[in-house]
Amino acid sequence: MMIIVFVTAPKGKGEEIAKRILERRLAACINLVTVKSMYWWENKIVHEEEDLLIIKTRKDIFDKLSNFIKEIHPYKVPEIIALKASDVNIEYLSWIESETSLKKIRSAEK
Repeated sequence: MMIIVFVTAPKGKGEEIAKRILERRLAACINLVTVKSMYWWENKIVHEEEDLLIIKTRKDIFDKLSNFIKEIHPYKVPEIIALKASDVNIEYLSWIESETSLKKIRSAEK
């Protein structure tokens, strides 16, 4: 099953995070978008631009992806939100599965 994972990062850091995720084969595709975020942090409302990573991957490797993001992410509490992709072009889904196969992940970890 394919999932879409949303991760925010400090502006200018998203590309490096995306590259490292792709090098590990933990995603087949990542879109980067600049967003304006507002959130509570340390008892105040923060308003800043961030990079939003829209990550396409497989549900069965989500834990591995999430742990890797926590390891490399500059935030103490990174946003990592996964949504199930219920209807997906079958050829696109096959490509996602091929690019994130366990064989390719193991090879990338070496």
